[in-house]
Amino acid sequence: MSFDRSVKIAPSILSADFANFGAEIRAIEAEGADWVHVDVMDGHFVPNLTFGPPAVKAFRPHVKTVMDVHLMITPVDPYIDAYAEAGADVLTAHIEAGPHIHRTLQAIRGAGMKAGVALNPGTPAEAVAHLLDLTDLVCVMTVNPGFGGQKFIDMTAKIRSLRQMIGDRPVHIEIDGGVDPKTAPLVVEAGADVLVAGSAVFKGGSVDNPGVYGDNMRAIRASVA
Repeated sequence: MSFDRSVKIAPSILSADFANFGAEIRAIEAEGADWVHVDVMDGHFVPNLTFGPPAVKAFRPHVKTVMDVHLMITPVDPYIDAYAEAGADVLTAHIEAGPHIHRTLQAIRGAGMKAGVALNPGTPAEAVAHLLDLTDLVCVMTVNPGFGGQKFIDMTAKIRSLRQMIGDRPVHIEIDGGVDPKTAPLVVEAGADVLVAGSAVFKGGSVDNPGVYGDNMRAIRASVA
C-alpha cells in the first residue's frame, strides 16, 4: 500500500445489501472505489452491532483494493490479531476507546497493518498530536459514530489543524460521516484525502444496477476536482 495524497473514495459497506456482500464489494470496486470501508461496531462503544472478524475474513477475498477496517469497539487490543488474520490492510481504533491508544497503535503496526486513529466530533485535533509518528491515518468523524445516513457535522477547522500538524508525514486524513457531493469539497479543501461514503454511494443502485454506484462516486469526485 503506497502512500499518496490523491483523493480516494472508500464506500462503506454498512450501506450495502447485507445478503450480497461479495457481489456488492466487487461491484463498487468495478465502478471505481479506491478502498473498501468496513465499519465494526460492538453495541457497547456505539449503539449498533455489525461485523466480527469472521465476517471481515469472508469479505477479504472479494476486496482487491484496500480493506479499511474501522473499529468502533472497546476494548480494541484483544481483537487486533483477529482482524490482522482476517486480512485488514488498515485498522483504525478510536482514541476514546481506551486509555492506552499509543500501545494500541504500536500493536496494530506490529501485527502488520497500517494503523489508524479515529476522533469523535467532541475530541479535539490536539488529542493526536503525540501519536502522528505511530499513525498512518487519522479518521475525523463528521457524525457521532453508530449509524449510517446521519447529518454531516462541520469539522473543517479540526481537519485544517490536523493537516498543519501532520506536515510532510505520510499520514492520510480520512473523513467518515455524511460525505456527499455537497460536503466533500469542504473537507478536501481543508486537507482530507480519504472520503468514506455510505448512502451517498449506494443510494439508488444495486448489484443488478451497479452503474448507479459509479455515477454516485463520479459525482463526489467531480465535486472535489
